[in-house]
Amino acid sequence: MSESKSTNIKWHHGKISQEDRDKSMNQKGATIWFTGLSGSGKSTIAVELEHALIENGYKANILDGDNVRHGLNSNLGFSPEDRTENIRRIGEVAKLFTAANMLNITAFISPYRADRDVARATQGEGDFIEVYVKCSLEECEKRDTKGLYKKARAGEIPEFTGISAPYEEPENAELVLATDELSVDDSVRKVIDYLAEKGYITL
Repeated sequence: MSESKSTNIKWHHGKISQEDRDKSMNQKGATIWFTGLSGSGKSTIAVELEHALIENGYKANILDGDNVRHGLNSNLGFSPEDRTENIRRIGEVAKLFTAANMLNITAFISPYRADRDVARATQGEGDFIEVYVKCSLEECEKRDTKGLYKKARAGEIPEFTGISAPYEEPENAELVLATDELSVDDSVRKVIDYLAEKGYITL
């Protein structure tokens, strides 16, 4: 992380406590951080999870990897350094959504364990839920509707995760979704059950 250039600033605290937000919104904010290979199902599950939560009266939001790179992170490429900065920025944005008591869903490959750990460390205890969307490389390539893996294997896309760049699997994820075995609906149900069990929502 680069050295901060912000000087002569201080943190301003509001009058509304986290407990006040929990009660008023009938939920506890958290970042639900989906990580996994391209094609593993992160974005698909994130979209269905957001829909299910909102349909049941909860406040939810998605930060999707491709969408964020259209705006906030449009100046970043895919080098290891840019990937780290991409996740650092997203971690800070996710922290703000969590503080606003949203059920904040992120869907990023986020291939480096250390970067995910930094995103976790920005938040409070229990505010970061890492969900490993686990799927074999072979299955991800079969689902490759964009043709990205084919291009990566042909050398047309440099530093492509799983082919020419590494993916470091989570070691202590709160949830693992084996999407080459689970349906999208089953995956969503597994996340919702976890949120209810841990007290983020009440079913």
